[in-house]
Amino acid sequence: MSWEQVQLVDIVSLRTGKLDSNAAVEDGSHPFFTCAQQTFRIDEPAFNTKAVLLGGNNAAGIFPLKYYEGQFNAYQRTYVIESLDPNVLIIRFLYYALRPALSHFQSASIGAATQYLTKGILDSFKVGIPPIATQNCIVSILSTYDNLIENNRRRIQLLEQAAWLLYKEWFVHLRFPGHEHTTITNGIPAGWERKTLGDVVKVVKGKNITKDSVKNGSVPVVAGGLSPAYYHDTANAVGPVITVSASGANAGYVNLYHEDIWASDCSYISTTSTEYLCYFYLLLTSKQKEVFGFQKGVAQPHVYPKDLQRLPLFEPTKNIVRLFEEFVLCNFKQVKILLAQNKLLTQARDLLLPRLMNGVISM
Repeated sequence: MSWEQVQLVDIVSLRTGKLDSNAAVEDGSHPFFTCAQQTFRIDEPAFNTKAVLLGGNNAAGIFPLKYYEGQFNAYQRTYVIESLDPNVLIIRFLYYALRPALSHFQSASIGAATQYLTKGILDSFKVGIPPIATQNCIVSILSTYDNLIENNRRRIQLLEQAAWLLYKEWFVHLRFPGHEHTTITNGIPAGWERKTLGDVVKVVKGKNITKDSVKNGSVPVVAGGLSPAYYHDTANAVGPVITVSASGANAGYVNLYHEDIWASDCSYISTTSTEYLCYFYLLLTSKQKEVFGFQKGVAQPHVYPKDLQRLPLFEPTKNIVRLFEEFVLCNFKQVKILLAQNKLLTQARDLLLPRLMNGVISM
């Protein structure tokens, strides 16, 4: 099989968003794409199209690649890629065609502390373009996997949202079990105490790892605290853990990993520090804006463990925290199962993708 090799500059339009990475808002009505693996939310869209979204900078050179149809907004260093002619290129086909190229973009990127993917690198990149019928067929096959993955992601969001609503009810509105018989003085229920995060859990600095020292293995390396970037050996793995990204445009982002990870460019709280990991994950999520407020630096913001330890909080009674953990643990067990399913679906799709693209499986 021989497909015509075409430079991207000849078949796509390539522009970027206009916003800073901290423009995201909680519970926004539209997706907000940044250079993080995580997709954030925003209220005001700037685009309404079918597009490939490609991050243009990343501390580890792991550039997020996504596809979206509809209204959205984008960070000023996120590329919004659209087809110049849908009769020549189906933009969702390009999404699949670019996935195998991410390692090339990583090696071709420039920069030291932060890796940059320039427009020149993208413009000159060549991709094989088959006939439209073949593009449609490939998209139809691969999107079946992506649709299943997306359905699971939505279920995960609903499960986490239910846990968050219960957290808000108990610990924000203070309508926890037995609140009717609890005295509240100056906004603090009897038996609760004003403390800092460092008073109640241990915040550990991750062990930084460079691209050159990455080894093949079964443990994902969390670089930036958002999404597993590489795989490493099992030495020094921790999990499950709460991570707080240490550097980059979204320094301070809170995430929960249910599996063993290598905590690299992040701070983390593990089960060796607390048995109530779900509770503390939701607590930190509720204080996400305050955590972002600990960012230091402009070109390369950082959030340090010593600052996280200063985060003020109310410590409820142990009985309340234990009861809450029991309530939400079922939700997070379901999340873990769905994440495992998505991992298998992703592996199956990524195994099939190159075979479709190089003609091993003919259309």
